[in-house]
Amino acid sequence: MPPPAPPPRPTELAPPAQVEAPRPPERPAELSPPAEAAKAREAEPVKPADGGEVPAPPPRPAELSAPALAITVAPVDDGACRRRLERLGARFEPLPAITNGQCGAARPLKVTALADDLALAPPVTLVCEAAESLARWATEAQAAAERDLGQPLKGLTIGTSYECRGQNHDPDAKLSEHSFANGIDVMGFTFANRPALSVLAAPEGTPEATFLAAVRGRACAFFRTVLGPGSDAAHANHLHLDERQRNAGHRLCQ
Repeated sequence: MPPPAPPPRPTELAPPAQVEAPRPPERPAELSPPAEAAKAREAEPVKPADGGEVPAPPPRPAELSAPALAITVAPVDDGACRRRLERLGARFEPLPAITNGQCGAARPLKVTALADDLALAPPVTLVCEAAESLARWATEAQAAAERDLGQPLKGLTIGTSYECRGQNHDPDAKLSEHSFANGIDVMGFTFANRPALSVLAAPEGTPEATFLAAVRGRACAFFRTVLGPGSDAAHANHLHLDERQRNAGHRLCQ
């Protein structure tokens, strides 16, 4: 059998009926100006009493009237780098800042020679970081010349250091690191008692090929970009060395 139904709820316990809250009385008509009149009063200019002129605002305080300060970025201090460059035996002198559109360098150096009077022909214009990398690499090249060719290295033949241009001389390409005095092209090497050696593909197995492979490989330890014969047609006759910054410290060594 189904369970019995519960007894009905007593009327005195039933919830009261929902009563609507009273609304506020309407605003008297005399206190409610038409919208058009209110807008007209808002648009009406303020007139001074007695027909006089509106007084001018007080002058701006002098301390608030100074022109806005120009935002300038100070060039990176390369003093420590220059001291290291001196200890490496490099000869150099500071040059005025280079500014040429998007190209330029804040603190370029003119480097004329490296350790052991290793001549740079012609002298190069580089920022200190690139010059330091060149000086460190040159000590490795000097050791390779003694080992592989039996001759001391006397000089580096330079193609380009600073030059405002696009990569691979393409005017529509991204600016080369040469544009920031941050790259250098080495065309060849000179020695005391043997003919100069150009950066070209030497016959395999010869001392010249061994030397060129050694100096190219060591350059990858000092520069972030190393390109040369075999990389592409634009670098078939020289070593391009630069310090281009890349994401996550990536280096390009080809």
